[in-house]
Amino acid sequence: MAKDIMTEGKITQMLEWSYEKAINGLPGTDTVEELAENYLKKYSSSDKAIDALIRWQNTKGVTSGFLTGLGGLVTLPVAIPANIASVMFVQIRMIAAIAYMRGYDPKEDEVKTLVFVCLTGQAAADILKQAGIKTGNILARQAIKKIPNEVIKAINKKVGARLLTKFGEKGVINLGKAVPVLGGIIGGAVDGIGTNIIGKTAKNTFTQF
Repeated sequence: MAKDIMTEGKITQMLEWSYEKAINGLPGTDTVEELAENYLKKYSSSDKAIDALIRWQNTKGVTSGFLTGLGGLVTLPVAIPANIASVMFVQIRMIAAIAYMRGYDPKEDEVKTLVFVCLTGQAAADILKQAGIKTGNILARQAIKKIPNEVIKAINKKVGARLLTKFGEKGVINLGKAVPVLGGIIGGAVDGIGTNIIGKTAKNTFTQF
């Protein structure tokens, strides 16, 4: 049944929906910019602020108080389980905030694509390498701004395929057990699918400039 629910097209729609909600905020949640600025104000460097954000995401996960603000999940645009949608929203929000703290504009299409790539965790480097994109240095940012539209589309397709595998039947079952959404806590699932790895991937992908 899970296989009938999850498709690459639906994953792509979910990514777009989650990104828009993460950037602009859902009722009761900060926008990506507000989240990032809150951390930047508390720490002396973007590195420390990013590490703190990743730690918070890993140790506290998402509580019922946060989920209360995710009212939009009730009216999801596609047939994706709410627990997966919640995790995707939270992780995209974290990655986009990291990009912002590094000086990138999350509203740029190229940056959005890199945020999606970071969701694949350890596979991110290979996806970018196959697309001819190098990360990890200041020059990379200029290259990112020149990524052709056809390359962006190809990267997004690879990400969709990767996430479809990640959130396949086994993933849905595992998430369902770990995430009693109505009970209020999805922190276990967030940890379980590698939020720490995703956070570190984002930190390495979005270099300071």
